[in-house]
This record gives sequence, structure tokens and C-alpha cells, in this order.
Amino acid sequence: MKFDTPAVTNPIDQLKVIGKPHDRIDGPLKTTGMAPYAYERHDVAPNQAYGFILGSAIAKGRISTLKLDEAKGAPGVIAIVTAANAGKLGKGRMNTAKLLGGPEIEHYHQAIALVVAETFEQARAAAALVRVEYVREQGAFDLHAAKGSATKPKDEKADTAVGDFAGAFAAAPVTIDATYTTPDQSHAMMEPHATIAAWEGEKLTLWTANQMIAWGVGEVAQTLGIPKENVRLVSPYIGGGFGGKLFLRADAVMAALGAKAAGRPVKVALTRPQLINNTTHRPATIQRVRIGTTPDGKITAIGHESWSGDLPGGGPETAVMQTRLLYAGANRMTKMRLAVLDLPEGNAMRAPGEAPGLMALEIAMDEAAEKLKMDPVAFRVLNDTQVDPEDPTRPFSQRQLIRCLEQGARQFGWSKRVAQTGQVREGRWLIGMGVAAALRNNLLMKSAARVRLNSDGIVTVETDMTDIGTGTYTIIAQTAAEMMGLPIEKVRVTLGDSTFPVSAGSGGQWGANNATSGVYAACVKLREAVASKLGLSGDVQFSDGRVVSGSRRVRLGEAARDGELVAEDHIEYGTLDKQYQQSTFGAHFVQVAVDAATGEIRVRRMLAVCAAGRILNPKSARSQVIGAMTMGVGAALMEELAVDKRFGFFVNHDLAGYEVPVHADIPHQEVVFLEETDPISSPMKAKGVGELGICGVAAAVANAVYNATGVRVRDYPVTLDKLLDKMPALV
Repeated sequence: MKFDTPAVTNPIDQLKVIGKPHDRIDGPLKTTGMAPYAYERHDVAPNQAYGFILGSAIAKGRISTLKLDEAKGAPGVIAIVTAANAGKLGKGRMNTAKLLGGPEIEHYHQAIALVVAETFEQARAAAALVRVEYVREQGAFDLHAAKGSATKPKDEKADTAVGDFAGAFAAAPVTIDATYTTPDQSHAMMEPHATIAAWEGEKLTLWTANQMIAWGVGEVAQTLGIPKENVRLVSPYIGGGFGGKLFLRADAVMAALGAKAAGRPVKVALTRPQLINNTTHRPATIQRVRIGTTPDGKITAIGHESWSGDLPGGGPETAVMQTRLLYAGANRMTKMRLAVLDLPEGNAMRAPGEAPGLMALEIAMDEAAEKLKMDPVAFRVLNDTQVDPEDPTRPFSQRQLIRCLEQGARQFGWSKRVAQTGQVREGRWLIGMGVAAALRNNLLMKSAARVRLNSDGIVTVETDMTDIGTGTYTIIAQTAAEMMGLPIEKVRVTLGDSTFPVSAGSGGQWGANNATSGVYAACVKLREAVASKLGLSGDVQFSDGRVVSGSRRVRLGEAARDGELVAEDHIEYGTLDKQYQQSTFGAHFVQVAVDAATGEIRVRRMLAVCAAGRILNPKSARSQVIGAMTMGVGAALMEELAVDKRFGFFVNHDLAGYEVPVHADIPHQEVVFLEETDPISSPMKAKGVGELGICGVAAAVANAVYNATGVRVRDYPVTLDKLLDKMPALV
């Protein structure tokens, strides 16, 4: 199905199932332990052995000696895989570093060996007996030191310019020019990267944790040098990803190599330190934001530059992207620069680009509002735009940022905010409020599904789409139920298998809208097949498990009485994304209390107002947003990978040292979804919310801390040591 114009009549608009707050259909399986993660799939292949990855102890250099004799003789050891015996390996297009290192080492904890043994404990113990000697080289591990050598990335859109930014900024009556920094951050998902690999002749099956099944198949095939048709990936349940499981990682490659060497299935899971240093992370940034305005607050010049680092051949953290779209202004400039760093690979983490970019931009907007003596909400509203500021011929398909800001301000009690900092006290606590706007784009991606109808009137959906804890099973079931006129209990959903039609996959908050649209398209075909089988034409309705045409009412299952009906189709969008800028919008409001004596920060209230098209399931959508808000609090107040700048690794590489918010850190969170449908986005008229919910949160927290204390922190996270010596005196 090609979707390039809004549907005139659309069965999804009945809203009997879609748009309702259904419980997750996989919930009982999760809570009873019947939805196993990859490492727990004991039943999928007999006689599983255990693999343990040995990671490099240096960040840059080469292995001079690798002695395996002692490890080979250890109890239970079956095989040891290294670069010397693994055979020639390719390098997937989506991986910056090789997933099996040696003799050259590209980053700390790069996999250099896999020990396969009868038990996990035996494999781990034997791995400790591998003797490695290195020739260490001095690497680059400090973004600030490498900033001067950073270059323009190869991406042709690394820089943009409209009008005369430099001239307009120099001439602006009111300006701000400030630099902000964000640290390296870890995905810190609950389930580590894990894979079970089994070979059957030349065919390989991987039961793994991967967000993008079709990407994974291609990467495995390219890395191992085997045909794509010989690779099967299965990933029905994933314990969190946040972008860290978008790409093929060492667990999958090493499990496949280990299974080949051992001649039997092998399972591999990364330890938490390996997860943090071996896989991807959100890279640190240095960001300079300049804003020039008229005396009444109209932006005349806005510029945003960002520096980040990655391994050779990597890409930048695209922290300027939202600045190209969020506010009006005739004279504009954005630039990205990339430094070569020998740290573990930097790559996508929940809302890559916008999440760290808004951490800077939305503080800068508050700083500009303060200089103007304007309310921060009013300043943002004044500079709204209904067209792409870099291309005024391209309108937004929907843009309700003003409504998000104004409704949020009313609901949060923004009018009670005291603009002068450090003025509101409750005993020793300083109280402040902060706001930030949110933007995250709506990406259109081809997505396919297959639907089956049996004689019992049960519809089964098959697609390689994944559920990373987002509620995908449920919204796909709701879509099929709505389209086929069934209760949700009559729909079965099977996901995460590369033998199924290729979906959009889970990432970039594109999954819900595109994957359900693919199911929509397949159901349209199934409806046509049912009508044809039953000899119905004209206006055919599907409702309450029956097919109705004129005076005829036929049970849906009758169409499959002679055998199962199967339909398959996909959604694609033509040039729709070229005609319209498709984005989601939001506003975040936060109240904090800061201890005037210790600098301790407590978040007291949070509100998110989101405009994200039709909300397919308000219950799971709210869950996504509050989870994202929680991550935003972590980014604001605690999350920071500490870099050892001598030896090039993340020191706090576990959940004891890498702090994330826990229940005690998070207050009650309110989420409001504006009543909105976007007929241009897809036949579902939906968008996405999973990443919108984190965008701007950290800045809202930082702005609230400033309002409470008068201390402006531009280097995240906002920790008490950055506040203490500047706090207002105790009274």
C-alpha cells in the first residue's frame, strides 16, 4: 500500500479498540516469567554450551602475545575463538569498530577471545587464564583536548546556513552566547546484550536481543561472509534497548563463531562492564548556542554548534538538529564537528541528537528570556513557526507547540512562579520551577506484515517488528482488531522473527506509527480477500466478529472455512516526507527543591504535555513518556560515564557506579496528550512518543534549579558540587 495522501474513509477511525487504554497483552507472560529473554531460551536448541568474552585491557594498541594453553586445559573448556582462528570477518556497515579485535585493538573491552565451556563458571574461570601481552599506544580520550582537531563530518547536512547569521547576531540589541557540555551516557537497560547461536549445516539461527531484525540479518551475513538467506534472527522479547540494541554487537558474532568452533549451540551474554565499554553509548558534547533578538523578544539570529567524538569512521552526535526546526528566526546557522576519540563507540541512545541538543538549547532560551525580562513560556510562544524555518515552503503537517506550552502552564500553575531567583523558600529548601519545549521528528519508514484468518475467526499477525518494552504487541493487536472488527482477545501477535515480513523495527520512535500502518495495509488486503471469498461487494463492514453487507451478516471465520486466508502487504509513503515536515512536540514543566545548606536537589513535580498525533494506546503511551521523563531526570542530575583520560575507558562501568534514577528520586508524573490526529503522518494518523518524552526534560530540571537558587549550571549533570559555593546564604 502506498500512502501519500490522507485516507477519505478509514476503518481505523471507528476507535472501538484503537485509542483505548488496553492492558498489555504480553503483561501476563512478563509477570509470570513466560516471556523469556534471549539468554533464557533453554528450550530452543539442545546441549547449549556457555561462552565468555574476554575484552581488551587496553584502549589502543596491539596484542603482542596471546597464550591460550593454560585456558585450553582448564576444566570444561570446549573451544577458544580468537582473531587468529575465527577466519576472515567482514565489518558491518553499521559498526564503527570490529566486533572481534586482534592483533590491532581499537577500544577498551573490545572482544579479543571467546572461551566456550560446559558451564558459565568454567568459561569465566578459563577466560581469566588467557595470558595477553599488549603494546599500548597513546590514544585520544578527552573531547575538550581534541576539540581543536575536530573536522566537519562527511554528512552533507552537517552544516546549515540561512540568511546572514553573523551579521544579524552582531547587530542584535539583545544577545546570549554560552557554551554547554553534556557527558558520555550509558543505555543501562535491564537486559544485557545476549545471544544463543546454533548452526544447522551452513544455516545459522540467533536467538538474540536486537531492535532491528532485518538490519541484524544483513550485518551478521556481511560480518560472517555468508548469504543473508542462511541467517535467521529471533528476538520476540527484549528487556530494554534505548538504541543500544539497534546494531549487531559482539555477543551475536562471538556466539556464532563459538557455536561453529564448538560444534554445538553456544550462549553468550555481556557482563555489565562489557555492556558499557564494549557496546555503544551516547557520546559527550560541547555545544555553543548564540541567540540574538529584538528588544521585544523576536529572534533575529540563532546559531548552534556542537562538537562530539567517535572512533575513526564514526559519526557525530547530531545535537543541532532540533535547532533547525524548533524556533523562527530569519538568520540561522548550525554546525557539527567530529573529533577522533579512541573511546568505545558512540552511537544512538534514546532521542539521539535532540536529547542532548535540547539540554543546551532550552537553557539558552531561558537565558535569553531572562535578559529580555520576558516569561520563558511567553518567549517560546512568541517565536513559534508553522513552517520549516530553513525552508519556508515546507509546512509542518501538524504543530501544536504553543498549545502544549500554554496548556501545560495553566495545569502546572506556572503563573505562581516567581521570576526572581532564590526567592521561594520552605525552611531550608529553595523552590523553583522550570520549563522546556520538546521536539522529536516523525520518521516515515516502509513496514510490512502478514495476517492470517482461521475458521474460528482468529486473526494472527506476523511481522519482524520488535517489542523493547514499549507495548508493541498490544498496539499491533489493537490495529488488527479494529480493522477486522474483532475484540482484541481474538487477535494473536507474533513478533521478532526474520522469517516474517520486514517491519520498520524499533527505534527513533518510528516503530509504533509505521509498524501499525504495515499491519493496517495487510488487514486491508485481508478484508478484500474475505469479501471476495464470501461474495460480498459494495459497502462491506467488519464489526463484532461479523462481516456485514446490506442484509447479509456472516461470521468472519466463515471466510476461512475451506482453509486459512492469508494476506501480506506493506506501507510506503512516496515523497510525503519531502512535502511536509513531520515532527512531534511537547512541553515539560518541573518543580524542584534544593537544600540551601547541602545543595541536594529533589524533583517534586513533573508535567509533560505532548502533541504526537493519534495516541494508539494511552496507557502504554503514558508509560513510555514517564519512563522517558525519568531518563531526563537522570541526564539532568546524575548520569555521567567517568572517562579515565590516561587509559581510555569508562571507570564507573556498572550500576553501582553509573547512577540512574530510582523510585525515591521520581515524584508523581503527569502526562497530557493533546487530542490530535495527523492525517498526513500515516493511515493510523499517529506519530510517536517514546523519545519525545525525554526531549527537553533535563533542561527543564536545570532551569528549575536556577530559578530556585540563582546558580546557572551549564555543564551536566547538575550535581551539588557545582552549586555549593554559589548558593544563596542561609537565613
